[in-house]
Amino acid sequence: MMAITSVQRTAVGALTIVAAALACTPAMAQKYPITDAQRSTAQQVSEKGIPVSELAPNAPDTYVVKRGDTLWDISKMYLKSPWRWPELWGMNLKALPNPHLIFPGQTLYLDKTDGYAKLRTTSTAGGSDTVRLSPRTRNDSVASLALPTLKTHLIAPFLVEPLVVDAATIEKAPRLVATPDQRVLMATGDRVYARSTEGGPKLSTQAGQPRSYRIFRDAIALKDPVTGEVLGYEARYLGNAELARSETTEETSDGKGNFKQEPVPATVDITANKEEIRAGDRMLPEPARGFKNYIPHEPQTNVNARVVSIYGSSPIAMAGQHQVVAINMGSAQGMEPGHVLTLLTQGDRVKDATADGNRDTIKLPSEHNGLAMVFLTFERVSYALLLEVRTGVRVGDRLVNPQ
Repeated sequence: MMAITSVQRTAVGALTIVAAALACTPAMAQKYPITDAQRSTAQQVSEKGIPVSELAPNAPDTYVVKRGDTLWDISKMYLKSPWRWPELWGMNLKALPNPHLIFPGQTLYLDKTDGYAKLRTTSTAGGSDTVRLSPRTRNDSVASLALPTLKTHLIAPFLVEPLVVDAATIEKAPRLVATPDQRVLMATGDRVYARSTEGGPKLSTQAGQPRSYRIFRDAIALKDPVTGEVLGYEARYLGNAELARSETTEETSDGKGNFKQEPVPATVDITANKEEIRAGDRMLPEPARGFKNYIPHEPQTNVNARVVSIYGSSPIAMAGQHQVVAINMGSAQGMEPGHVLTLLTQGDRVKDATADGNRDTIKLPSEHNGLAMVFLTFERVSYALLLEVRTGVRVGDRLVNPQ
């Protein structure tokens, strides 16, 4: 067993982030973005803490972090507004220089003095906080033990599935054309053939060219529910493939002494599939993998977004808790992973049945309907996980700054 004290953790944290990048496989790599605004908030709060009135009613005086905890869990445990995690982190800036360096086995102490509260990793009686870690292999670094923001199984699949592109990108993407035995449906383990389109990128196994691809179908226009403007095209994720041989040409004869160059498609192996794959489906290079972690926080600008669509292969009218929705604001409008937003109902339109004479149509007020967290952004569209939902979420529902 080895022990890491709170004093040592700052140095260890910096080293383990570097070690994780060097030692982990691409799929295990983690990122720990901290914005200037978050750091500024933490600096301000760290001097005094937050008013005790801002604490959750049952915030514990001490808490031992357990395996399976998340930053969101702990934020909700201590704060009435869990998106104010930077302030909770700022309660003890020296002990928590990076909010992701909180480990299972660590004890958190809540210090309430003169109406203000701070969270510490050492008790007011002094001493150091010690975290016991079992020996690990090189690939299971200390950084990999840090708490994730959300339960990994809720969000990990969606980090690689949604893809928003423009129409030209889809039209120029290579397409699957055939199988060796001319089967109609393809799945994991099948070998298939693919061709690039005119003006599009060639499929090549040369160094520096992509070898891993994602397979898509049915690029659906994402339309702003307010303006009707097309914000981008969402491609339906089907699976993954690995390029085995480059596409090329071959000289052939017609048996009469005439020769011509005929195209020979690239050879592709399907490595995973979520749905059945068919000829005509498109391929796009797989982006660099890595589970992004992030800090739940409030947007620094005013947000007035709308739900554009409910993510999934089958159309549904309403989304529930732990489902994913696309919204009509992206990185160009300041959206970033970790932004927490309040969901509002649209407010139904009904006839005033109590009125005499003409029964006017009235619009009922929008109501608070839960919380969502942005986890993936494109230029004009973002995807958000529905964290808490009271009633079903529909296309056109609003998302605003947390309330």
